[in-house]
Amino acid sequence: MRRLILLALWMMVCVPLGAQTTHRDSLIVRSRYLRSVLRTDEAIGLLSTLVSPERMDVDILSELADCHFQSGHYEEAALLYDMLSLQNPGNLLFKLRKMQIFYRVKAWRQTVEAGKEVLALDTIPAVLGYVGDGFKQLEQADSALWYYRRSLALKPQNAATVSKVFDILVGRDAFEEAIALTSAYLEKDPDNPVVAPLCGLAHYRKGEYDTAAAIFERQLELGNDTYPIHYYLGQSYWHTTRAYRADKELLAAWQIDSSDVTLAYNIAALRTDLKLPFEMVQPWVDRAWEMSQPDNKMLFQLHRLYAQGFSHNPKEAARALRHYEEAYRLNPKYKQAFLQMGYLYERQEERRKAIECYERFLKEAGPQHDRSRWVRERIAALKAEEFMQSPDR
Repeated sequence: MRRLILLALWMMVCVPLGAQTTHRDSLIVRSRYLRSVLRTDEAIGLLSTLVSPERMDVDILSELADCHFQSGHYEEAALLYDMLSLQNPGNLLFKLRKMQIFYRVKAWRQTVEAGKEVLALDTIPAVLGYVGDGFKQLEQADSALWYYRRSLALKPQNAATVSKVFDILVGRDAFEEAIALTSAYLEKDPDNPVVAPLCGLAHYRKGEYDTAAAIFERQLELGNDTYPIHYYLGQSYWHTTRAYRADKELLAAWQIDSSDVTLAYNIAALRTDLKLPFEMVQPWVDRAWEMSQPDNKMLFQLHRLYAQGFSHNPKEAARALRHYEEAYRLNPKYKQAFLQMGYLYERQEERRKAIECYERFLKEAGPQHDRSRWVRERIAALKAEEFMQSPDR
């Protein structure tokens, strides 16, 4: 580093020399060979013997910068490229290297500025993408979109850039734009394994489940046997009249990646919706339970599924009640718990507890709830039964 700092001082006053010695040329050739076989430390040592405060040799310093860049010595490389750029403002390579270094060390603001310097010399689609990435990381989505779209205007069939634009659009719920973007790409490459699933996802997020399912089915036919394809095909089926097909696809996704707690929960929830016996639901609730702690949002959903499942078996009413209580504790907005608990107590002929639960439901849900009238009628009927069976009557 000391050598580079000294170098910076004399480079501001020295001018390039045209004469090169045979010894110097042979050492540069040797260093390039060493760099090509990944012996960059040796190349750096060799080149350092040629660095002199008496002159500035662009070829030597450029090769030395490339060696540092290849070795991951980004601070040293950036300093050299910056100095070389000052002396050679029209050199595109030096500016490109600076931009790449800033990108690799996640210096996003500097990436953007260095990329703009490159673009002032040449409008390169890849550089537009780098600048777009920098703005995206800086959470300046509008600027990122502007550069991504400029890149696509020059190179429209760039799936990676389409994916980045897609992420921003879907994040804004701009599903129509996302569909238009991906559809335009697919006109020339209809079955692209990157862009076609994105188009399917946009239709899924928009609520066009049959269209989404058709796209994911086509990807499976083409051999795109991946987790996202099975997962979103299953999710699409779930929202159509073909919900019975969803279980197979979600299970196929599970075979590919069994680490996703949301998937385990979705399989349990799907089977609940399909009204399958709880014996076919509980193993997936158990799996999700084991994977989710201490995620309170997921635990609430699991308590709710356990409660719903156990409530169908009169012998498991006590367990169902405990799960409803815990579900409400985790999510106080779940007023339905009191309604279900009231029904369970009523079925066990524990009228006083049923009335208490129903009254709590009315208090929590309010008189405008669509079940309030029915609940008031049940409370009146239960109180009448209590009165009729009272020993003081």
